Formats: sequence, structure tokens, C-alpha cells
Amino acid sequence: MSNIVNKLYQNNTIIYKVILFVLATVAIVYLFPKGGQFKYDFSNGQLWKYDNLYAPFDFAIQKTEEEIIIEKKKIEVSTKLYFQYNFDIVSDVKANYQRRVSSFKVSDSLSAQEINTLKLIGANTIDRVYSKGFLEVISQDRVSNKNEIIALRKDNEVEDVVFKTLLTSKDVLRLINESLKVIDNKYSSELMLDLLSEIIRPNVTYDNDFTEKIIKNEINNISYTKGKVSSGELIILKGDIVEGKKLAILNSLKSESESQVWTDSNYNWIILGYSILVALALLMLLLFLKKYRVEIFENNNKVTFIFFNVFSMIFLQTMVIKYNSDYLYVVPLSVLPIVLKAFFDARLGLFTHVLTVLLLGYIVPDSFEFIYLHIIAGIVTILTVSELYKRASLFISVAQITLIYMLTYFAFSIIKEGNISQIKWTYFVMFAANGLLSFLSIIIIYMYEKVFGLVSDVTLLELSNTNSKLLRELNEKAPGTFQHSMQVANLAEAAANEIEANSMLVRTGALYHDIGKMLNPMYFTENQSTGVNPHNDLSPVDSSKIITDHVIKGVELAKKYNLPDRIIDFIRTHHGTSSTYYFYMKEKEQNPDTKVDIKRFKYKGPIPFSKETAILMICDAAEAASKSLKKPTAQAINDLIDKIVNKQMADDQFLNSDITFREIQTIKKVVKNKLMNIYHLRVEYPE
Repeated sequence: MSNIVNKLYQNNTIIYKVILFVLATVAIVYLFPKGGQFKYDFSNGQLWKYDNLYAPFDFAIQKTEEEIIIEKKKIEVSTKLYFQYNFDIVSDVKANYQRRVSSFKVSDSLSAQEINTLKLIGANTIDRVYSKGFLEVISQDRVSNKNEIIALRKDNEVEDVVFKTLLTSKDVLRLINESLKVIDNKYSSELMLDLLSEIIRPNVTYDNDFTEKIIKNEINNISYTKGKVSSGELIILKGDIVEGKKLAILNSLKSESESQVWTDSNYNWIILGYSILVALALLMLLLFLKKYRVEIFENNNKVTFIFFNVFSMIFLQTMVIKYNSDYLYVVPLSVLPIVLKAFFDARLGLFTHVLTVLLLGYIVPDSFEFIYLHIIAGIVTILTVSELYKRASLFISVAQITLIYMLTYFAFSIIKEGNISQIKWTYFVMFAANGLLSFLSIIIIYMYEKVFGLVSDVTLLELSNTNSKLLRELNEKAPGTFQHSMQVANLAEAAANEIEANSMLVRTGALYHDIGKMLNPMYFTENQSTGVNPHNDLSPVDSSKIITDHVIKGVELAKKYNLPDRIIDFIRTHHGTSSTYYFYMKEKEQNPDTKVDIKRFKYKGPIPFSKETAILMICDAAEAASKSLKKPTAQAINDLIDKIVNKQMADDQFLNSDITFREIQTIKKVVKNKLMNIYHLRVEYPE
């Protein structure tokens, strides 16, 4: 049991990566849309690059979404409007009329004959009004064309009538006046006018519910197909343009094929296929880290960070696809290379971005267009985003990325359609929104720094401020060391710029590399202003220990002040496993008969493991040694730098730093020129 526990403990980093790999694969596969994939990739306007395609089975040609929308709108426009004829109102009006006219009494102004005449005229007028129908006011504006045919519902019967035949209030008033013209008695005429105007009410209203019901029924009866393709029938020839009817048939075949592939019996096989694809992509990422970024691969925190970012981008994109694929390009995938470049390097950022886009390309519509567009945008991101701590730089970079998105989409659109009339201009708005969302990378980077303990250029800029608490303390306690650190920072930054290393990182590391000296400042020559050397009272072994301990004490001090690990790496490696050669030789002089172990005079290491830490080692040794030159001539500086670097190379100090001979020669050249400028020297020309 103890052996198993020991093996688990010894291989805990590998076990963690395996678990992380499996969890990431399962999570991404779970996010993928559950559907089969059509084996042909095509889009409108493209050439058919496959062999002649024949129908593998019978299937119907599906109408496009645009065609269905047009049909629905046509139904809504062409469907007759339904109006309701209310017989109850007619009965109520007639009953009310009979009740009112029965109350008429014979008087001096109204004879019995006139009353009978009025009764007949009034009843006749009511019949004439309701024979056509009296339309209520709010229903009069339902029809714009008065000659339009409408459907009039009378109980269970429906008859078509011309809308203008229905009477309005004005029409009813005119009809009443015409009917009363035969009455000579003014009093009788006014009496009947008041009565009829009061009791006649509209009985025809617009029946919105019934009309909507009819429209809905007709829409439900729409056919979503427009023909049939028989098995074995030629669909498209190799080299034909995918457009028009051919595009509709191919889309129908794709839809039918995917529905047939995604069945219960095939479910497990398709999930297996998804899993293999995702696992291969994530495995390529791990292999890349193991081969080219060993320090990242061995750090589980950093590997988790990279996997988390890949999963986050896939999660956002799949959620948008499930919600509405029209907003596909709103997701700012360029944030991924921005973030990874900020914390690691451009090569890793682009490699991870490409793998993520390839995975997403399998589930998005128009996959080739999606992959091409995002890979181009990712390349532009890597090439343009450099100094995140400069707001103007990030703004210009995001503007360039947005422009690339727009230009690429514009090119794809005119290739597909042959002109610009069919371009969806809303996509340009989405690309602009994508660019704006890319600015969130600054906030995301800050959050990641706190959660994962990583360092970006923004943090490096803050740390490189010489007014920070730790650097102020270094300046006060060890001013000579502070000035030495400033000079080394300038040399290292110039060298890093020349070989395209991370200049901000190496400058910040140089500023802090000797902070351990402030605990015993007078034991270092740059701080000995009085001419008194305390090493004169110590043995060479003790002196060497004090000198080499400044690395260990510097690391402890850096951790106390919560400096990032990337900065602490410069403190640990700036002397590598070199020795305090002066004290070693002094010990040999004092003990000529004793074999002196040089290991007692060596720094604990480790040796530099990046270009930046190697640059600091060269610049630190060069700047310190240059102070020992009594006559700092150009030749003396040249010989000194060559001697120092050759000694470091002979001691295998750059074995793990991934730096080339060409880059070392470039660094030497930069350091020589800078030191000559510091000592105000000119190149000596032969006479």
C-alpha cells in the first residue's frame, strides 16, 4: 500500500494533468451540439469540389427560411378580413323602435294618419340600414381600400361583401334624411329624425380573433417542401457553382442526412467521434507545452490556466450558437491570444488560439469561413498586441483586429453573392461589438493575476516603478547596489529588444535581482564609500558565504514582499552555479597545502532557464566587472565582455535557457556599445 502511495505522490503532476485532460475533454464534448455532421462542406457561391453527387435516398426539397417568411407574409396580406354581423342589436333596435313609436299620441301637431305614416317610414328605414349593416367607428379604419372584399359573418353563414357597402354613421344619417323627405310636416320629420338617430346602433364589428384564427390555420397548412429528389438522381456535378436550386437541394440533403445519422443507435459512436477530435486537439496542446514550453508544462497551475481559457472560449461560443447563431461573431475570441500572450508568449498564444478555433469550426455554420476569419484575426492579434500597459497601443490593435474581421467577411460575401447587394450589414455591427468586448481583456488579465498568481506586462510596469516600497528601501540601504541594478536594467532591456525577448520582464527582473544585498550592504564593493572593506577581517570561506547568500536572502525578501515567481526567477538564476572566484583563489593562497573544494565557493543556482534570465546573467556580470577596469578603453571593454561570456558558456550556464549563439553574440555587441557610451568612449581607429 505504501508503495502505491509513494508512486502516486511521485507522479502527482502527471496524474493531475491526466485528470485535467479527461475533465476538459468531457466538458467540451458535453457543450457540443448533439447532432450528426454532413460529410460535405459547401456554401453559397462556392465551387463543388467533390465528385458528382447523386441522391443516396429519396428526400423532399425543403423551402428556405426566407421563402417560408415570404409565404407567411403573403397569407397575412391576402387573407380576407372577417367582420361580425350582430342580429341581437338589430332585434333590440326594432323592439325599442316599436316601443317608442307606440307612445306617439294624436295631437294638434300630429294626426293619426301621420303617426301611421311615421311608423311605416321609420320601420322601413331601419330595415334599409340593417339590410346592409351598420359599421362601428373603430372598425372603419381596418381596411385601406374601400373596394376590398371582406367576409361578413352572420351567425353560421359567411358572405363576401364589398367593404364600402357597409354603412358608416354619415351614410346612416344621409339615408334617414332621404327617407324623411316625403314628410311635409316639419314637426313630424324632426321627431322621427331624433328618434331614429338615437336608437339605431352599429351592428357590424371587426372580428380580430376569428381573422387571426383563419390566418393561423392557413400558416399551419403551409407546405415546407417544394419538390422531391428521387434516389440516384443527379444533384450536382463536380466544378458546378453551389447556388439557387442546387443550394436548396444540398441543404435539404444535409438536413435529412444529419437527422438520419443522429439516432439512438448511433449516439455512442458519434459521442466517441467528438471525444477523439477534442482529445487530439488537447493532446497536441500538451505535447506542444512539453516540447517547447517545458517550464509551463511542469507547472500545473499554468497548464490549468491555459485549459481553463480554452474551455471558457468554447463555452461562450457554444452558448451563443445554442441561443442564436446569428450572433456568432459577437464572441471576442481574440481575447484568448491577447491573454496568453500577456502571460506567456506569442507562439503559445497563437497555437492555442488555432486549436480552439479548429474545435469550434466543427460545430459552427459556415465552418471554413469561421476558421479562416478567426485564424487571420488571431494572427493579427499576435502581431499587433504588444504593450498592453499602453492604452493607445491596445486601442490601435483592437481597431486593426476589427478592421480585419470586416474586410475578411466583406471578401467572403462578395465571393458568395457576386455583388454587395446581399451583404448583411448587421455583421459589421457585430464585429464592432466584438472589438469593444476585446477591451475586457484588461479586466480579465487583472482577475487572472489574482486568481492564478501570474504576471502580465501591466504588473511588470507597476513593479518597475522605482518609487515602489522595496526599491526605495534598496536605494536607501544600498545606494550603490541600486545604481548597479539601474545600469543592469538598462543594459538588459536594450539587449532584450535586440533579440526580441520580453524587455519589460527582463528590466523588472534586473531592478530586483540584487535586493538581497541590502541586508548586508557594506560587504559589497559598490556600497563601500568609506574605503573600509569588512572582508579583510573574514576568512575567504566566510566572505564567500556572505556574497553567495545574497541570492537566498533576496528570494526570501522577494517572497516577503509578494513579488511574482517570474521576478523571483531572476534573483535565483542571475549567478547560476558560478563561483566567487576571487575568494576561491584567496583560500588557495592561504592554504597551499590543502585541497580546496570549489563547491564551497559556488552559488546554489539554478542556472538560467529562459532568454530573459540569461540576458540578466550576462549584463549583471558585465556591468559589475566593467567597474574594475582602471582604463576602460574600447579594447579593454571588448576583451572583458568576451572573457566573461566565454567563461559563462564554458561553465554551461546557458544550457537550459533556449538561447542561440547568434543571440549571445548580439547581446555581447549591445552590452559593449552601451558600456562604451557609459564611459564616454569612442571607437579607436587605427592610424
